[in-house]
Amino acid sequence: MAIPLRSSRLFLLAVSVALCAGTAFAGNVHRGIVSRTTPAYPELARRMHVAGKVVLLVTIQADGTVSATKVESGHALLAAAAQDAVTHWRFTPNSETSESEIEVNFNMADQ
Repeated sequence: MAIPLRSSRLFLLAVSVALCAGTAFAGNVHRGIVSRTTPAYPELARRMHVAGKVVLLVTIQADGTVSATKVESGHALLAAAAQDAVTHWRFTPNSETSESEIEVNFNMADQ
């Protein structure tokens, strides 16, 4: 017995959405930010008018402290300041260690 084309497309769409939804959050648990430290704008970056976004992969311990940061992207003059600030952030406690991607924006207009 053949399945009508329209029904099979809906079935495939439903299966695809279910599979994507199951993997979208794997390994990246959302943790609320309890407190954050604003990064100090590096003087050399300010003089050179360097601005932009630094993306960090952050390891968050069960108690909400940051144990490690890794620069995923961003300008080298801004990366160390972003890492230094994010290591002082605190997240909501959870039952286990997790990783999250954090964006730190440096904007010359805010300085």
